[in-house]
Amino acid sequence: MPHVVTQACCGDASCVYACPVNCIHPTPDEPDFGIAEMLYIDPSTCVDCGACVSACPVGAIVPGHRLDEKAARFVDANAAHYGYTQRDAVRFPVQQDWRLPLAPIDKPKAVRGGPAVIDIAIVGSGPSAMYAADELLKQPRVRVTVYERLNLPFGLSRFGVAPDHTSTRLVMDLFDEVARHPNITILLNTEVGRDVTLDELRAKHTAVLWAGGAPTDRPLPVPGVDLRGVQSATSIVGWYNGHPDFVDAGPDLSTERVVVIGNGNVALDVARILTADVDALADTSISRDALASLRESKVREVVVAARRGPEHAAFTLPELIGLADGSARVWVDPADLVGASVDGVDDPTIAAKISLLQEISQRERPAEPFIRLTFGQTPVAIEGSDSATGVRFAHEGSESVLETGLVLTAIGYRGVPVPGLPFDDATGTIANVDGRVTDTPGVYVTGWIKRGPSGFIGTNKTDSGQTVANLLADIEAASPGR
Repeated sequence: MPHVVTQACCGDASCVYACPVNCIHPTPDEPDFGIAEMLYIDPSTCVDCGACVSACPVGAIVPGHRLDEKAARFVDANAAHYGYTQRDAVRFPVQQDWRLPLAPIDKPKAVRGGPAVIDIAIVGSGPSAMYAADELLKQPRVRVTVYERLNLPFGLSRFGVAPDHTSTRLVMDLFDEVARHPNITILLNTEVGRDVTLDELRAKHTAVLWAGGAPTDRPLPVPGVDLRGVQSATSIVGWYNGHPDFVDAGPDLSTERVVVIGNGNVALDVARILTADVDALADTSISRDALASLRESKVREVVVAARRGPEHAAFTLPELIGLADGSARVWVDPADLVGASVDGVDDPTIAAKISLLQEISQRERPAEPFIRLTFGQTPVAIEGSDSATGVRFAHEGSESVLETGLVLTAIGYRGVPVPGLPFDDATGTIANVDGRVTDTPGVYVTGWIKRGPSGFIGTNKTDSGQTVANLLADIEAASPGR
């Protein structure tokens, strides 16, 4: 049986470049790379060489014969991307010549001209920053200084990944390796705007690469969001991961029901942690303060409420599979799936989500505490006077109130303006063209503050590669005699 990409997939495409037979897609050259929920191995082409296993930074690729029960669905998930089912050995017509050529693996060309030492400042040390540093350090004349305001590096890969997703967190080993390069310096507890100004960075360095991410939440535009007992899911993630900004963000877990508005991967992460076996969490990197609070929790149900139907679910298929087949207790009321069907659905990922949700809905309601996924619920208002007592939802022309003492909003991230740089308020990004900051020579962006909050940890690799290529090209073009 061929190799299989599983839930931990970070999408950084290292496996694509390692594969000798071009069986892993989408590649960075293909139009759906930026929106794919994971990468997929074609079982008809895979030769079981194992090159992808060695290349994967998060251990997401497993030989098919070694898959455990929790990962068994990924056999079909990989095969379905290519139009057939591996497990049933049923082969549908597959057009084999549609693929683009395997992206070439070229050694980076040395920058000609420019200063003897190319000194680059990177603001932030999250995934986009570290992937950019890795690419820059392939140039022997480049020196990189990373300015990180926190006391620990690596941003969302440290403080944004759920503590029980231990495989995904392995990407920090890759970043540790980058950080050991002799030509990089990481300055912790150093905030641009407080300890050093942007103008000072521009004067000191050949170029500045801003990789500050999208650190705030999109606001939920309904009455009552300012009530006590309403907070962002992001703050909960920061709290249980020990983020210094969210040490005091611990929620009141004395309520029996928590309502999460939004159903992306962050919403599922928070719901899973709030209902998890605390003893199992004790063996993870979870904050000890959060662990103590969870031991005293009175939460019996976490409702993850989506505005649209299951065909528009924001969570990814890998996350849903992990939730359904892992240790989480999850349930869907069959009434919420009335009318949902895979008939006429061309996208195999959407069809697989609907099918799995239907399967979950046929299970017995699990023991408490459990997660309930619900759909077609549009939040109208948060009820309560001083603190939240419920959420008023509109559903199919009527309204109802779901009682709760804790409401978590999880409807996306947003970038914030950076003094001295042009900001696109519509997209929540620093205005740029392919990473070059608009009307600001020598300043570049990468990551979510460049493209908006989309993609996964590994998506930043190709994104940062584009920015770095443009940065180095500009330095070369500006050299005398060029």
